[in-house]
Amino acid sequence: MLEHGGALRAAVAHYGLPLDNWLDLSTGINPNGWPVPPMIPPAVWQRLPEPDDGLETAAAAYYGTPHLLPVAGSQAAIQALPLLRKPGRVGVLNPSYAEHAYAWQRNGHRVELLPVEALNAAIDRLDVLALVHPNNPTAARFPLNLLLDWRARLAARGGWLIVDEAFMDATPAESLAGYTGSPGLIVLRSLGKFFGLAGVRVGFVLAEPAVLESLQEQLGPWSLSGPSRWVATQALVDSDGQEKMRAGLGRLSGRLAELLKRQRLPVADGTALFQWVPTADAEFWQDALARRGILVRRFADPPGLRFGLPGSEPAWRRLEMALAGVRAERLC
Repeated sequence: MLEHGGALRAAVAHYGLPLDNWLDLSTGINPNGWPVPPMIPPAVWQRLPEPDDGLETAAAAYYGTPHLLPVAGSQAAIQALPLLRKPGRVGVLNPSYAEHAYAWQRNGHRVELLPVEALNAAIDRLDVLALVHPNNPTAARFPLNLLLDWRARLAARGGWLIVDEAFMDATPAESLAGYTGSPGLIVLRSLGKFFGLAGVRVGFVLAEPAVLESLQEQLGPWSLSGPSRWVATQALVDSDGQEKMRAGLGRLSGRLAELLKRQRLPVADGTALFQWVPTADAEFWQDALARRGILVRRFADPPGLRFGLPGSEPAWRRLEMALAGVRAERLC
């Protein structure tokens, strides 16, 4: 299995610090996410999940398209989509979320890892292009008209453009969700990051009906639990709460970027939920912060660190003091 953020218990075992002493900034998950009600109706636990419980209606309104399928987190779709095509040529944005390349490769497809500047030239030799938008970890973004051009060029040959929008909820105007239903376009969304509901394992695939039907056959019935469906429905219809989270995350993201820059870290870009710091010293910084009980996500190629948002004022102060201490240690 590939390495991911959030491996806090592994860090506890490696560094010997108690679990309660850690500040986990490794996941890019909203630390102050949508507040789950304390009481879930008992009937939700007692019956098999049903498709007419309001989840699809709420999701269609939220994403602006009826062409969607609930799945057990976007990871379920990432693993299943390669099974729906015969082996072919698949381009994957690099660096990016590593599960995309891994899923296509292990199912017999020929995978090309492509930097941003090589994507446009590669389109006409590919059967599938998979990218994350905005990208994880670099936060790279693409104009909608360029993405739609790539979709048309791929679809003309029966190909797919897969766009993983895990970090898109804070900037919905940049989403391709409203264009789904068009041939060759598949958009992945999740409630894990923006809503802070990673534990419910709820995502959506937005695509043309034929793809959704094939994917549903592959995944089988009851891919989401009843309680997950109930919680997701409540979160998706809470438009006031969503707007407050967008405004708050925008402020916190800017605050994080400024904090990192004050400590002379080379911030390159970010989203509402993380900041990307490319640095050859990534391994040193990750280890030094971990020895202080702060977990950040390190990437090896290219070397860099992804910092998620602290969730409280003490956490913000702790991060700044730790960064200052590491910088002083580095200068010694």
